[in-house]
Amino acid sequence: MQSVDSTNNYARQLIHAGMAQTGMTIFTHEQIAGKGQRGKVWASQKDVNIALSIVITPNPLKVTQQFQLSACVAVALHHFFVKHAGDDSKIKWPNDLYWQDRKAGGILIESIVGSGGNWDWAICGIGININQTSFSTDLPNPVSLKQITGKDFKVVSLAKELCSCLDEKFQELINSGFEPIYNQYLNQLYKLNDKVRLKKDSRVFEAIIKSVSLEGKLVVQHAIEEEFNFGEVEWVI
Repeated sequence: MQSVDSTNNYARQLIHAGMAQTGMTIFTHEQIAGKGQRGKVWASQKDVNIALSIVITPNPLKVTQQFQLSACVAVALHHFFVKHAGDDSKIKWPNDLYWQDRKAGGILIESIVGSGGNWDWAICGIGININQTSFSTDLPNPVSLKQITGKDFKVVSLAKELCSCLDEKFQELINSGFEPIYNQYLNQLYKLNDKVRLKKDSRVFEAIIKSVSLEGKLVVQHAIEEEFNFGEVEWVI
């Protein structure tokens, strides 16, 4: 597509219209109102970045296993990015793509649950900074593939390569179960065993990142070992 408000919104419209199929990918050259986590806006310039959504029927996963899909997408995104940006690429909990201490991409997965509680559809939205070199000062730590490598890239070709990585990891999840994906996620976890600053409500504290649980909770060690669900704590950059 040339332009759309949000690829996730467009995917949702296709689902509600009965026009969606699993594996369908919506790619746009310009995303006017891209969405990030917690209702934040994902800002992206025209023609220079990857902005796409993939529609999936998550069967046999249950809605309580959403982290398995989230981790699978994050691992695929990392697998794609590390080939171009090198080993400084990491997965930042819960589902951001980082290079060193800077954000190169993000994932937003939205679920559509049926009346019987079945996980009918998942919309996997992905944004990656590719050729953009100037960013809003509102963004604390962005980086693009061009800034990392000094090279220009063909965005559509990279989007196709990313889709191949996603398909490969989806098949691995279905055929081999979650354990291989989970181990890959942990192996590439940003700041693993490092001390970081986190914020819960109005309290900022230091803690060591120890792991992520099978359910997707961040496991940290400070005075005690503690687990946090997504949304309970924020990183302090």
